[in-house]
Amino acid sequence: MNSQHRGPRIFLMVACIVIAGALASCGGEQTATDTAPIVDRASPLKDNTPRANGITAEALATYTRELADDSMLGRAPAGPGELPTLEYLQTAYKRIGLEPAGNSALPGGPENSPNFFQQVGLVTITADPSTAYLSFVGTPEAAQLKINSGEDFVTWTTTPQDMVDIAGGLIFVGYGVNAPEENWNDFADMDMTGKVLLMLVNDPPLDDGDRFGGEAMTYYGRWTYKFEEGARQGAAGVLLIHDTEAAGYGWNVIQGWTGEQIHVPLSPESTTPTPLQGWVSWETAEDLFAAAGHRLDEMIVAAATQGFEPVDLGLIAGAHLTNTSRTVTSYNAVGRVMGSDPEYSDEYIIFTAHWDHFGVGDPIAGDNIYNGAFDNATGTAGLIEIAEAWKNTTPAPRRSALFIATTAEESGLLGSAFYVENPIVPLEKTLAVINMDGANVWGETTDMTIVGLGNSTLDDTLTTALADQGRTVTGDPEPEKGFFYRSDHFPFARAGVPALYTDSGTVFVGKPPEFSQQVRDDYNQNRYHQPSDEFDPTWDFGGAALDLEALLQVALAVSATETWPQWRDGNEFKATRDAMLRRQLPW
Repeated sequence: MNSQHRGPRIFLMVACIVIAGALASCGGEQTATDTAPIVDRASPLKDNTPRANGITAEALATYTRELADDSMLGRAPAGPGELPTLEYLQTAYKRIGLEPAGNSALPGGPENSPNFFQQVGLVTITADPSTAYLSFVGTPEAAQLKINSGEDFVTWTTTPQDMVDIAGGLIFVGYGVNAPEENWNDFADMDMTGKVLLMLVNDPPLDDGDRFGGEAMTYYGRWTYKFEEGARQGAAGVLLIHDTEAAGYGWNVIQGWTGEQIHVPLSPESTTPTPLQGWVSWETAEDLFAAAGHRLDEMIVAAATQGFEPVDLGLIAGAHLTNTSRTVTSYNAVGRVMGSDPEYSDEYIIFTAHWDHFGVGDPIAGDNIYNGAFDNATGTAGLIEIAEAWKNTTPAPRRSALFIATTAEESGLLGSAFYVENPIVPLEKTLAVINMDGANVWGETTDMTIVGLGNSTLDDTLTTALADQGRTVTGDPEPEKGFFYRSDHFPFARAGVPALYTDSGTVFVGKPPEFSQQVRDDYNQNRYHQPSDEFDPTWDFGGAALDLEALLQVALAVSATETWPQWRDGNEFKATRDAMLRRQLPW
């Protein structure tokens, strides 16, 4: 670990500051508290924010086009496109003048080459769809169901085993949520050991706007949580019912989740995953409920009711998979710019963008290279441009910055999760993370969207930066899709680090009001995770340049301020951050 951690600094306190309730009075005894320590302190550091420029639409377009070129072979982790992608990033980092901040040189490169890379150990598992089946017995109708792999269901396993064979009672558990703080338990103390659980995606759609995040999806609504909870319940399998509106993407996206899947090897303390995970199509779910003597629409209504109890569908679900697995190594690309002030240079702002996409896969319309131009060559291009602008900022920022192009985001935020478990910079020395996943390629906007608006004080900092541009902040127009939990800032946030994740604005200059929704719908329906996500020479990167300038100014403000960013009261990550910072106090 190449860490700058020198141990906790003894913060200079003015007079008699009560540290968020930790001390009753000056000289008072330390008391147990759940309240955060104050991170604002007296110091020579003042909010005199440097200015930077140099981010251009032309450079963003060039980097995006090159990263999304067919020669990069879709940038799959551990695939044939990884090495050319890493070489590209290393060349960019060296040209900019970033310091190597990783633990590994370029794979296959000379021994004395700079360590710009953090090794990320992964395991790949490939299920053979020709051997996959689902069957249901218990009623004549169920036994007669014809359910085809890929067409009606997609299943996989996250544990490296050659074969999965399960059989268990099929239980409908509503939204698959166990949330004690909401007095909600879809499992109702029923023993789920060895069962196959059928779940809906998203949060329970309650009328009470104060519960489960209101319109905004909580982590309980994410499919990743549902598989995790199924494992905690001891289930043999979890099958999610696909719904385009609730999931945020069509069944065609799920059908693309075949072939080699990437996972982080399990640690000894990890909960063992369910042997079988997967999705069934909406139409398949309707047929399945009918075969069990129920109606899907009626079950959905019941699942949204307080006090819902799981429904034993009276069927035995059987499933089979054969798999091949291998252990591989992928890499996060990590560069650093040290802060100019020795007193504060061990404190960091982190920028992230994932370099990976899906590589070469099943052809669609004759194209088998999943170029990932928008997702996320644009964000990686933004990372390069911000790194160069930061490096060229005068006067130089007093705090340090780390630039991480992460691997395996598309496989479950694995590269960023690995970094959080193995940080190069201690998380308690990380003031904020700013993530870039998809840039505005449709022109300038009068606003900028914060995904997860209201979570942290970083919102205020961005509001100020946008005001300098004559622009405003807006909230996520689709909060029900849970985008805050779907990109590389989330592992940092879950570990306590305040995170900022933005999206394109919604009011495009010179475009009709409906333009924003039109381009979103077009991308989601026709390009998201498809080979058609290719570089478009008609893209307008002017909006992306403006957005990146605003994000850069946020980071420079954080670098210059005495007051660290904080989660707001009521945020689910605040307690973790508070405890993290409390450990730095000298008493």
